[in-house]
Amino acid sequence: MPIMARAHAVTCSPRCRKARSRARRTVPAELAQRPRWVRRTSSKVPVAVDGEVASSTDPATWSTYRAAAASTAGAGLGFVLDGDGVVCLDLDHALDDQGDALPWAQRILDAAGPTWVERSVSGEGLHVWGTGALPRGRRITVDGGGSVELYGDGRYIAVTADTWGDTPRRLGDLRHVIDSLL
Repeated sequence: MPIMARAHAVTCSPRCRKARSRARRTVPAELAQRPRWVRRTSSKVPVAVDGEVASSTDPATWSTYRAAAASTAGAGLGFVLDGDGVVCLDLDHALDDQGDALPWAQRILDAAGPTWVERSVSGEGLHVWGTGALPRGRRITVDGGGSVELYGDGRYIAVTADTWGDTPRRLGDLRHVIDSLL
């Protein structure tokens, strides 16, 4: 019997579909290799893999990506920023009803270039991950009505690993974007 497939099928089988979905929900190696992972509650409170409260300033409450991903504590993952050059630009309410970037957010994404971007927990925002330097977190209102929070130290970010668009699973250099926003 010949193999039949729907003309519009993206994958060849349920097994391939699961593998494709799993691949989309992975984090860049630059994040996975750092032992700065926590779990989080549905209200974004950081918790350790054992379910106890975690702190973005106490490394004793952090764990490896593997341990955090395997834990059932809380509702999801979080990554702690500790000033080592990994930064996150949190674009609040950056997507329209169809999931497309609003014009102000698209300008930031275009400037960021090839770097990993994930949807936020709300599904309405984006986290632009990369490398750079930030002396402290900042919230900036940008032209077009949007706001961006810039974090690099002493914070944790709720991670969905829901990659937005076709962004690569690597961290790009965001120094020029940070400089233009500050």
